Amino acid sequence: MDRVKGKVAVVTGGAMGMGYGCAKTLAQEGAKVTILDRSDEVKKTVEELREIEKDAQFYQVDVSNAADMKKAYDEVAAKFGTIDISVNAAGLGEQKYFLDVDEAFLDKYLNVNFKGIWNACHSAIPYMVKQEYGKIVNFSSVTGITVVDPGMTHYASTKGAIMGLTKALASEFADKNITVNAILPGMVRTPMAIRGFKESDPDNWEQIAAAVDAAIPMKRMGTIEEAGKVALFLSSDDSSYVTGQGLIFDGGSTLPEMQGSGWEPND
Repeated sequence: MDRVKGKVAVVTGGAMGMGYGCAKTLAQEGAKVTILDRSDEVKKTVEELREIEKDAQFYQVDVSNAADMKKAYDEVAAKFGTIDISVNAAGLGEQKYFLDVDEAFLDKYLNVNFKGIWNACHSAIPYMVKQEYGKIVNFSSVTGITVVDPGMTHYASTKGAIMGLTKALASEFADKNITVNAILPGMVRTPMAIRGFKESDPDNWEQIAAAVDAAIPMKRMGTIEEAGKVALFLSSDDSSYVTGQGLIFDGGSTLPEMQGSGWEPND
């Protein structure tokens, strides 16, 4: 317990899903947590967090707006003195085939999935440089880095770019005692995932979820609480000598050499 006690943490996309799992875990471990999210759910989420950590607060902002993001980070730093941890979980995810992707749709993904993380890092790092200490945790994905499915060109491209940004920042600020790492989730049981199942087949979405569970070597999707524990490791001094890395969090989904082929080795 108390692995980040007294640390000032900002979590983007923390109103629900894995971002909420991260915010809750950091609060439980003693961090002063601020959530940045455009969803109205953020108000309810912060009320829950205040039962754990009284200083929890939120700013309802669009992560793709650089000016609003900088203002929010500056206000957090003004209130608490600095920023120690930036967990960047805000993102979009849906299937759309390449020839159906128009410029507006692509820009939406670039703005939220990539530019949102760029803006968070650009807002947090000056405070970390000043104190020569900082922990940045970016949410990428196994999609685009290790695996990919049809209809995910826009998602894979932005998530791949996040890994490139993570490595570049890690290299540039390593001598300032700032670590920059990424979490690469596979299938996690989030509201976004459940919404996707329901959109695919509203009457049988639970069967789809069960099929996804069955396809994972550990026979279940990950939880948002488990995502929070991974983020806690990368946000704490337990990972003091880890930087520029992508930590796969997928229950073993990317292990099979010929995943989904139906091929089985001979006995």
